[in-house]
Amino acid sequence: MADLSQSMSCDLSGLPVAPGDIHAAAETIRGAVVETPCSYSRTLSNICGCDIWLKFENLQFTSSFKERGALNRLTALTPEERARGVIAMSAGNHAQGVAYHASRLNIPATIVMPVGTPMVKVENTKHHGAEVVVTGATLEEAAAFARSHGEARGMIFVHPYDDPLVIAGQGTVGLEMLKAVPELDTLVVPIGGGGLISGTAIAAKSIKPSLRVLGVEAWLYPSMYNAIHDGNLPARGDTLAEGIAVKLPGKLTTEIVRRLVDDIALVNEAELERAVAALISIEKTVVEGAGAAGLAALMSDPSRFAGQKVGLVLSGGNIDTRLIASVLTRELAREGRLTQLSLDIPDRPGQLAAVAALLAEAGANIIEVSHQRTFSDLPAKATLLQLVIETRDSAHLDEVMARLSASGLSARCT
Repeated sequence: MADLSQSMSCDLSGLPVAPGDIHAAAETIRGAVVETPCSYSRTLSNICGCDIWLKFENLQFTSSFKERGALNRLTALTPEERARGVIAMSAGNHAQGVAYHASRLNIPATIVMPVGTPMVKVENTKHHGAEVVVTGATLEEAAAFARSHGEARGMIFVHPYDDPLVIAGQGTVGLEMLKAVPELDTLVVPIGGGGLISGTAIAAKSIKPSLRVLGVEAWLYPSMYNAIHDGNLPARGDTLAEGIAVKLPGKLTTEIVRRLVDDIALVNEAELERAVAALISIEKTVVEGAGAAGLAALMSDPSRFAGQKVGLVLSGGNIDTRLIASVLTRELAREGRLTQLSLDIPDRPGQLAAVAALLAEAGANIIEVSHQRTFSDLPAKATLLQLVIETRDSAHLDEVMARLSASGLSARCT
């Protein structure tokens, strides 16, 4: 995690967005956007050794903070601009925010989404009444198409992050967090293009200049980290946090981050998966990879936050149900609660029953069973037995493996 605090200042003068703009945005969106809870998590606090408050932006109607900036921008359109319609590019959450509030305001909307956008986000955007065009391998390619398509039709382009009105709308998250928990020491905020952290930092530091603001990016997309440090870490690949998979951050947002954000953390895919699983199992709340990035940073380096009062923004909850299932089962495997075993056994009656009985005595539950006789280098009178078993934890798994070994069975985790 890079410490930028020595070069940072709380001077808010000359920024593209002023605190007054964020307070004005709060009035503009009041009643049309949910003032989401900012709640204390006793269990996560105990696990991480600090006091943690969660800002549940996944509880917005479209399950994302993006509604705030989208509505603030749309409300500022003139009647003539509203008639011409709007166009936006997004991997999902900005798309839904624009589509939903454009529909409410009777503004025609077209949304361009890159190939690979989770289907749940594509379908939800369509359900809000927008025309959806899926094109471009990246957000940048989708943005280029959206701009050219919109210009040809006279539509207003609504940028997902590099727009003062959008930034001001996102900053209302910071106002609400400090209103709910004035004693916060640190805010941990996901970074994609930088709109959320920019607005939140301005709002929060205008109220409490001593407050620290930490940004979090996926290791696979360290775009703001590179911009701040003049780095060249690669940005590529499929990440669980596709909502913050941005190759180039905004110009306006980069300027704000340079001045106001104290640290930027990079989290890997396993850490993101662990955070998503923890929020489901502990808080009983569904959060997408980008929304769990803040908790991922905290869980991966708890000593950095020891004793602090920390606010985490759960920025969105739009995640495919199949992906949730995969994340949860992979986490069970990491915890030693689900394990795939391979055993070489004689190919004769009763062997499978003997193994099953032994596992039952050890307290393990068999989830899946398969035999492999053909594609194996075992002797013809032997077979490869593959099992998926459920155990209480890694210590219990060790006990099961010891029991199998003591019975003369050659078992290995695969």
